[in-house]
Amino acid sequence: MSALKAFLQPPVAGVTREVVLSDRFKDDKGNPVPFVIKAITQKENEKLARMSRKTSGVKGASTEKLDNFLYTKRLILACVQEPDFSNRELCEFYGTEDPLEVPSQMLSIGEYNRLSEAILELNGMEGPEEKLEEAKNF
Repeated sequence: MSALKAFLQPPVAGVTREVVLSDRFKDDKGNPVPFVIKAITQKENEKLARMSRKTSGVKGASTEKLDNFLYTKRLILACVQEPDFSNRELCEFYGTEDPLEVPSQMLSIGEYNRLSEAILELNGMEGPEEKLEEAKNF
């Protein structure tokens, strides 16, 4: 078998996984309702990172830096399929018109971290530091 065949693999983007973050989210029968997350492409990740850069300037010199909080919010929004954070009823319930803000309003600190970690793992990253470094270095 040639080495090339080893690299002819289907992309992982679009692969989904169910993740139960907490027992707070239950259906009518009392069963935990999972969040459904999906893997994205590196191209999508690069777009999220570019959109999450902030420019700061000091005396005529400006630098661009990744806004880690904004990048994480965009990554969560891009990867979570269920619930739909863009749903108007969900946004209204959590007191925001911006879907990027729904997870921050909806989830506890631990739930938010578990969701972030599950997204990073599904996308092939070991943890937040690796994903952050990847986004910074594209």
